Amino acid sequence: MVDLRFGAVGGVLRDIGYVSFGKYGQYVITVVTLPLIARQLGTHGVGLLAIGMSAYFIGSLAVDLGITSFLAAKVHDAHGDTDINQLRGTYLTIRVTTLTLLGLALAAGLATEVRPQVHMILLGLFAGGIWSISEDWLLIGQGRFGASTLYQGAGRVGYLILLLVLLPRFPSASVAMVCLLLSSLLTVALTWWDAFRTYGIPGRPGQLRRVLRIGAPVVASRALVTSYGQGSAAVYSAVLDAASLGLYSAGDRLVRAIQSLLDPIGFALLPRMARRSTDESFWRSSMRSLSACVCAALIAVLAVWAAAPLLIHIMFGSAFVSAVPLLRVEVLILPATTITSFVTTAVLPVRQDTAGVLIGAVVGTAVAAGALIVAMQTQSVWTLVYGTVCAEVTVALWYLTRMRWLVLRERAQRDHTPPPTTVPALEGDPS
Repeated sequence: MVDLRFGAVGGVLRDIGYVSFGKYGQYVITVVTLPLIARQLGTHGVGLLAIGMSAYFIGSLAVDLGITSFLAAKVHDAHGDTDINQLRGTYLTIRVTTLTLLGLALAAGLATEVRPQVHMILLGLFAGGIWSISEDWLLIGQGRFGASTLYQGAGRVGYLILLLVLLPRFPSASVAMVCLLLSSLLTVALTWWDAFRTYGIPGRPGQLRRVLRIGAPVVASRALVTSYGQGSAAVYSAVLDAASLGLYSAGDRLVRAIQSLLDPIGFALLPRMARRSTDESFWRSSMRSLSACVCAALIAVLAVWAAAPLLIHIMFGSAFVSAVPLLRVEVLILPATTITSFVTTAVLPVRQDTAGVLIGAVVGTAVAAGALIVAMQTQSVWTLVYGTVCAEVTVALWYLTRMRWLVLRERAQRDHTPPPTTVPALEGDPS
């Protein structure tokens, strides 16, 4: 029994490691290349790249609708390859349509020579859309985290090589974003090759409205979350200059890189949570896992707070010394983002609670919108930092409340469920 338990824990840790490098490996590669990027582009160039990276996450969301976790949870429940292929065909149709629109928008921007900030937004949107056309959600649903890591890791290494070769020769934010776009094509090709090998050609689209009904509240909520989280630089580019956004991005990149080590826990646990969704111990297991994640986040906060000056000096150089206090404040979001990521990735998708995700996003966006209004008056990057912290903490508190409400609701349903009636056997009845 003890060996089995340790084996299960080892499997979870292995999957967490796979997903950490695979799904969020862009942060690891970004940390490796940050010294090069910062010294080649300066605060202004880093600010433009921050705008593009923010748009990258928005474009990724626009294409995949933010429902990869929900669809991955359905892979376990599918009745044969036919159902999966029909779902693949439907999802592919939706994603290709959106990606085409983003490509046309980028082409129009190139033709009209828009402002650099707008160009980076359009380029980032398209690059993120290219990334989301992959079939990685199938690998997550099957629990094949090793294959997912291999394919995505190949793309990340390709990005690193392209960046090291091209950026010193052509030092611009656009070149850095194009390197990310080109490297995504390798991952997309590998995941589609695996999908063809495992399931064959995608089926004809079916139940399009059902998928869109699932996606509508999720994409709305994720878009709102992205607007005050990973996409905040693109939103604030309308009121803050590129140099200020570059200072903010210096701390934000480090915080998001650490967050990338915590977020995959939910993805790694998703298949297991889906299999145990009907067990009475589901909520106890969820709370234990969540508590462990929060403890890890608190340790990370203390470490970054103490090492902030050294981190900024090593990663960015003396030109970014003003980012140290910004980093020390923003790192406080880690416990909150850990709660939000775990609940929205491993708990609510299993319970198919799209409404809870949407409400949480609305709450966070309301706080962030207030901060944006204040930023219009102050023109200060500090407003962006404090607004981000307040929004993330508020959302985390909402999701804890939502989990508690779901627990009480399911407990009440069990208490009011009548026990099954049995007919006693008659004496002498041979049955």
